[in-house]
Amino acid sequence: MPELPEVEALAEYLRRRAVGRRVDRLEVAAISALKTYDPAPTAAAGREVTDARRHGKFLDVVLGEDLHVVVHLARAGWLHYREAFGSSAPLRPGKGPVALRVRLDDGSGFDLTEAGTQKSLAVYLVADPATVPGVARLGPDALAADPATFAERIRSRKGQVKGVLTDQTVLAGVGNAYSDEILHAAKLSPFALTSRLTDEQIGALHDATRDVLTDAVSRSVGQRAAELKGEKRSGLKVHARTGLPCPVCGDTVREVSFAETSLQYCPTCQTGGKPLADRRLSRLVR
Repeated sequence: MPELPEVEALAEYLRRRAVGRRVDRLEVAAISALKTYDPAPTAAAGREVTDARRHGKFLDVVLGEDLHVVVHLARAGWLHYREAFGSSAPLRPGKGPVALRVRLDDGSGFDLTEAGTQKSLAVYLVADPATVPGVARLGPDALAADPATFAERIRSRKGQVKGVLTDQTVLAGVGNAYSDEILHAAKLSPFALTSRLTDEQIGALHDATRDVLTDAVSRSVGQRAAELKGEKRSGLKVHARTGLPCPVCGDTVREVSFAETSLQYCPTCQTGGKPLADRRLSRLVR
């Protein structure tokens, strides 16, 4: 799932490549992806791309002064920029992975695609991004929160720190992958309870959040959209590295699997050498 660094890089890429161009037309291939009906997609035609922004993990493409294409890429969505399209024919609904296409006046543009069968990509055409339910619920941006705000937000929700850190109403922008990286850098168990974290641990978590995300943004910004997934994988220390040695201590990276997701961690760095139970209903080692 694209998280804060990748969405920030996509916004920066669109600012470099698309801002100043006008929309020729906006085509919807997956009706289920478009979550709004007023204004209609035809309202985008002729509008100049004036900005591209990020709200947590939401991408916001600004058209003119008062129209926004707000996108949540979900788990398997992505943006593909095209210097030219092979055909000028309109998209055929229900054919292929393309959910929405934006054609620009210089012949270039971008596709929003979604792989797999679980279609969760969401597009909102709105006058104000704050009217998008997911944007309205966002907590402070994970990169913008100062130490006091960060501590207050983490302590505002009781639970395992992994779940709290990825709760977009607590802090916006962190997902499954970067939460694994942040907790590894902070030397915290993903199952540590926020109610038991010391001031020192909260401080280390804040520093790790800023360091991990800042490094990921710096590596991602400037890359082409097609290169971002590979860049993300190259910087990961524990996430998606089950069975490989931890680059910090050399211990084997372990995994805890759930119904639809998993987490990775280093026992030596994060849990005092103790493996976490890999059964959803088992007693969790903290």
